[in-house]
Amino acid sequence: MVEQRPFGRTGVRISSLTLGAMNFGQRGNPDHEDGIRIIHRALDAGINAIDTADVYSHGESEEIVGKALAGGRRDEVFLATKFHGQVGDNPQHRGNSRRWIFQAVEHSLRRLGTQLLPLLREGAIDARRTSTRDRGAVPAVS
Repeated sequence: MVEQRPFGRTGVRISSLTLGAMNFGQRGNPDHEDGIRIIHRALDAGINAIDTADVYSHGESEEIVGKALAGGRRDEVFLATKFHGQVGDNPQHRGNSRRWIFQAVEHSLRRLGTQLLPLLREGAIDARRTSTRDRGAVPAVS
């Protein structure tokens, strides 16, 4: 089994290894069933942290992760996702503005099939904007 470590001061323990989901979907492996098998194998091995992002295969990665966790496995996993990059053809669907963060989170929650995102991160710093914490879009966790 994989070693579990504290995640900062949150009281949550996560695996020392994280499954990165960047290559699930059209960007890498488009076979959803194969992605689900990979995720289940990682969970069975004791990995309980999965990292994805809204831009990975235009959200398809999050959909695959959501399918893999459906049916009762969601509570086993510490999910991390990111926002910032452009998703789709609309140039407004990107960045670190308060408006886009809220939209990105709604879309990610739907694709992941959950109501909870333990970790939401900026995929990149937007030099044109102030900190997301300063705008009240992402609350501080201590």
